[in-house]
Amino acid sequence: MEEQYISKLHPAVDYGAGVFLLIIALLTILGNSAVLATAVKRSSLLKPPELLTVNLAVADVGMALSMYPLAIASAWNHAWLGGDASCVYYALMGFLFGVCSMMTLCAMAVIRFLVTNSSKSSSNKITKNTVCILIAFIWLYSLLWAILPLVGWGYYGPEPFGISCTIAWSKFHNSSNGFSFVLTMFLLCTVLPALTIVACYLGIAWKVHKAYQEIQNIDRIPNAAKLERKLTLMAVLISVAFLSSWTPYAAASFWSIFNSSDSLQPVVTLLPCLFAKSSTAYNPFIYYVCSKTFRCEVRQLQCCCAWSVRYFSSDASAENAASVWSGRDNVRLSAAAKLESPGAAAP
Repeated sequence: MEEQYISKLHPAVDYGAGVFLLIIALLTILGNSAVLATAVKRSSLLKPPELLTVNLAVADVGMALSMYPLAIASAWNHAWLGGDASCVYYALMGFLFGVCSMMTLCAMAVIRFLVTNSSKSSSNKITKNTVCILIAFIWLYSLLWAILPLVGWGYYGPEPFGISCTIAWSKFHNSSNGFSFVLTMFLLCTVLPALTIVACYLGIAWKVHKAYQEIQNIDRIPNAAKLERKLTLMAVLISVAFLSSWTPYAAASFWSIFNSSDSLQPVVTLLPCLFAKSSTAYNPFIYYVCSKTFRCEVRQLQCCCAWSVRYFSSDASAENAASVWSGRDNVRLSAAAKLESPGAAAP
């Protein structure tokens, strides 16, 4: 095995990193699967901007499924598995889903800004077709950047600590070709989207502040305005969580461009990488805290799963207890009623 693929960390640190990634993978898959399940269930009620939330969940699940198993296995193996081929695959997937998430957050911020600062008739022009085209562009844009290192502009390679792969930052300070790639990528995939996100939410905050100044009584604030404020707060929290997770990794990577890879201890390069990967697990918790509708839908899913388990694991005569579905209409369904209905099939 090549030296660059052997872990530079203590075996206990590798094991801990693998456990951490396993927890993040499980939280990411379970949480974002709940987001996707509720989106499918409410597909006819989804507003166009909510499709971007679905796209963000798809990117997070894609990263967890395509990358984390290989990273966990390599950490517990104390060496990278698969050599150059798996390294390029892992780095490409990380770049693809990372850029996709960043551009999706940027699109969410811009749309929230347009909705907040336009009239009702103008905001209605943001249709599902428009958002679907935007999502397609985001994926094509991300795929383009992910492919560029494969065709000679930029490089993929192992991380300094040996058990992960990404853009080979340390190669770029001796290469004008690589340096131009990193500089352009940082500008178009990191700096400009981040500045756009910050500018949009500052613009929204100023707009909301001026609007609330004109309303002396808090009870007179329209429900629609309160909803917009809550949706904006949720989008801000999602963006802040993502940017906070990736900023230390971006800083460590940028440091590697201008300095030797040995200038930082391996564990120092590991921690920002793990922190960045944790970004895929945050969003469902933010939705759960901020969105009453999402909380209700998750409880419905929990009740549905619990009812299914009881239904298929016990005799039907013992399953007459009611199941409460705390959804939009607070409807109470019972297994007994379902079984006693004329159209119900016998178990």
